[in-house]
Amino acid sequence: MITRSFGSFKCRLTIFISFIIILLTIIEASLVSDNPYNILGVNKYATLQDIRKAYKEKAKKWHPDKNSNPEAEKKFVEIKKAYEILSDNDRRRIYNQYGITNEDSQYFKKKHDYSQYNRYSSHPFEELFETKMFFEHDVTLLHKLTVNSKYFHQTILHRSNKMPFIILFYNDWCFECMRRASAYKKLKDTLEPYGVQVATINAAYEQDVVHKSGVTDVPSLILLLNGHSYIYRESLYTAAKISEFIRKKMPENIVHHINDLNVQNFLDGWEDNRIRALIFEPRSQTRLRYIISAFRYRTRIAFGFVFLSNSSKIIQERYKIQPNLDTILIFNEYCERPVAAITMADIPLQTINNIILTNKFLTLPRLSSQEILDDLCPAEWNRARKRLCVVLITKNCKSHDIARGTLREIALSSEFSSQRVRFAYIFMDKQTEFVNAISNGYSDSKLLRIVVIWRRDSSRIKYEWIDNINLSNNFNSSSISENNDIKKELDNTIKKLLRTTEALYYETYVEALIDEHTQGIISKLLSKFIYITEYLSDNMEQEHVLAIASLLGTIIFMFVIGYAMVYFVRVEEQQLKVNGGLAKNGSVNQNRYIPELKLYELRAEKYNGMVRLLKPGCRTIILITDLQTRPKLIPLFHKSVWPYRKTKTLLFGHMLIEKGLSWYSEILRLSLSENKDLEINPRNCVGTVIALNGHRKYFCIYHAKHPETVRGDKRILSITKRLIKKYDDPEFGSIINYENSDESDAEQKILLEGNLLDGLNLWLDRLFEGSTQRYFINYWPDFPTK
Repeated sequence: MITRSFGSFKCRLTIFISFIIILLTIIEASLVSDNPYNILGVNKYATLQDIRKAYKEKAKKWHPDKNSNPEAEKKFVEIKKAYEILSDNDRRRIYNQYGITNEDSQYFKKKHDYSQYNRYSSHPFEELFETKMFFEHDVTLLHKLTVNSKYFHQTILHRSNKMPFIILFYNDWCFECMRRASAYKKLKDTLEPYGVQVATINAAYEQDVVHKSGVTDVPSLILLLNGHSYIYRESLYTAAKISEFIRKKMPENIVHHINDLNVQNFLDGWEDNRIRALIFEPRSQTRLRYIISAFRYRTRIAFGFVFLSNSSKIIQERYKIQPNLDTILIFNEYCERPVAAITMADIPLQTINNIILTNKFLTLPRLSSQEILDDLCPAEWNRARKRLCVVLITKNCKSHDIARGTLREIALSSEFSSQRVRFAYIFMDKQTEFVNAISNGYSDSKLLRIVVIWRRDSSRIKYEWIDNINLSNNFNSSSISENNDIKKELDNTIKKLLRTTEALYYETYVEALIDEHTQGIISKLLSKFIYITEYLSDNMEQEHVLAIASLLGTIIFMFVIGYAMVYFVRVEEQQLKVNGGLAKNGSVNQNRYIPELKLYELRAEKYNGMVRLLKPGCRTIILITDLQTRPKLIPLFHKSVWPYRKTKTLLFGHMLIEKGLSWYSEILRLSLSENKDLEINPRNCVGTVIALNGHRKYFCIYHAKHPETVRGDKRILSITKRLIKKYDDPEFGSIINYENSDESDAEQKILLEGNLLDGLNLWLDRLFEGSTQRYFINYWPDFPTK
């Protein structure tokens, strides 16, 4: 009974509270009298682009700094609230259905969009009774700031190119995350006024973001800047430490320290198509908000930071700077006086943004990217009043400086130089496709011509050339009267084209402008290398350093050992090759160089280099001797092979039969078809010459009594006999001793040591002709070591 009574009471209580909520919503809707559509001056079906344009116009008109009306501040707040309602799809939908503008309404608490902030709702009892449970007191803020992977990749990564993001990775069941939530709230309240955006990511649901960011544990804090993530390693989440962390990760070229010596060079550098901003501070460290503003507008403005000290006395006197206040000066092409200035003890971020956005272009800017073209000449097909761009076609050369300077003076003094008419110039050699697209009207030469452009949409423009002035002559002179004529003609043409009934003559489609300020390949590689270096220095701990050092040491040791082995192999190969000679001046004399013929002794330590490791096409010719015949046979062998000393594919050597008998008998055995042991007399091996082809595993053999050699002598004798019979000349036979040929044959059966190499020259000729017999073997046997 008690359980049923409690359930019935709970059901009635829920119904009663729901009724009260609905009643309050109806009362809230009935009290709403401000219509955001009427405040911004748009209809109910206006697009987001129309709402943004209307908000910009209203905000500029009713901004308290520009409007002296006492109701301006109140009107500006209403415009801002109306824009916040209509720019948010959920709030706009709820207003259209229920007329509710209060963000704290229960209609907003019912939906928790995971693609934006406020992913998780608070506790159900907290929604009903407006109380907070003790276990979710700290983690509620983390839930409200949570973003998902899609929003991170599509929005935050892109916006990080303009502003830094501090992102906390947490988990619902992480007590350390709850403990640090209050510190993170203080961090959010402190850093957001400086321009730092704050968000959170639930690591349990967004594993891909966790891996790409390099986070290994929760809670973890990262800085997302210019598309790169940097992990914060400190344990304290204080604004001072986070601010210093952001300062260190900012690009070095953002901050230019200016003094009396380099101020003029800095102000004269506007040819990079950026205006100049000088920030004067009575302190030695620049405020974080100024550094973030310099990073955000780095493509449009070059910021110079001046410390109010003795090194900047001339600058202070020149521009009348107050020494105890912060001052921002904005300069265009004319550095004599700033186009805008603001001096305060603490300049807020919104004021900095307003003064920069109002003065972000030079008097005569260059159309150097599509972004600049969109800002100078926005697409406005739905506007009745046209916004024109007067563009001068020039080249990137000094000879056209006079033309650009003349148009700059005209733009400075023209009555039409306002939001409706913008003056600019373009480099034809940089933006060739764009200039060629508007070639109708001047197909021959478009240099130093003026064209008036009206953009209908992002890719279609209407344009008209001003051809009533000989600009090539007038712009190259500095005559005041001629410049006045140009100004008068331009003003008349612009006044005519600004009429609603007047249409521009030509129309065409154009491609997006090339970004002339993009980094080159070398700059991108350098920035990538710097980021990798910073990432490794931030994320590597001591054990990682030791492991990497050990790995690098092992790799270096292996390279050293490998290089040493290669070096010794090269030394051995060089010893086997022909040594080179030097000229008198120390250089190699290639014309007079005659390589020296060296004979290498075949031993176990040289066996691989002389036989087994021979390159394809190379051969080694070895003379076999013993200790007794060695002094006699080596000179004869050297004389026979001397004509082949310049051949780089031949290597010559000799071998003592006492050392290599087992090896020699083994290769003879392998060359025979019948695999049987051989009994070889070492004395009979003396005078043998073998030609070894180590790559193809075969050898050719010479011996004074080898059948191949004897067959060659008999062939010569038979040829001689035929010649004698043919000519029948007894004197011819006596010259070659044919009559005693039988006796000489008998004598040649007994060979002396000095006659063992008599037929070597003929055998070498047949060897290089390829007519000698080849004996193939399966492998090269090992050479004896003793």
